Amino acid sequence: MTNRLDNRIPYLRRRRRRTRARLAAAAAGGAATGAGLVLLLGPVSSRRRRRVARDRVAGSARRGWRRTARMGRRARSSAFGMTQRARHRREEPKELDDVTLARKVETQIFRSPDVPKGQVAVNVQRGVVQLRGEVPSLDMLRGLVERTRAVQGVRDVESLLHLPGEPATMHQ
Repeated sequence: MTNRLDNRIPYLRRRRRRTRARLAAAAAGGAATGAGLVLLLGPVSSRRRRRVARDRVAGSARRGWRRTARMGRRARSSAFGMTQRARHRREEPKELDDVTLARKVETQIFRSPDVPKGQVAVNVQRGVVQLRGEVPSLDMLRGLVERTRAVQGVRDVESLLHLPGEPATMHQ
């Protein structure tokens, strides 16, 4: 028959080790606190050490205030940017002259590197866009017309585009 105390011996040993570790940590903390107090309040060079410590604490506080102010400015500018993006989600309707509208259409349809820029001409007359030239595929032809219609200010699109080997369509 085993004794109840035999089962508790490992537990008691662990408990003693934890108690010793806590005592050692408390002694080390007390020694560090005492050494710090002697450095700051002791008879040799303590005035200089106190001033250095005061200056370091003040410098840390100033850096903290500056960092906090910088973070506040950054947050404020980000919030302002978000409100501007939300306010201007949609482009406001504008009355564009024909030259400006032609440049805007060119910017939209020639973004893709696949579009032959030298072979397609864009003309605008009173908001009606005329696309002239030769494109390599029927899909590209349809895509150019669709992208042109999507540009704000375009009233209508007249496509005079043609595929290679086909005769050019004439203006009606």
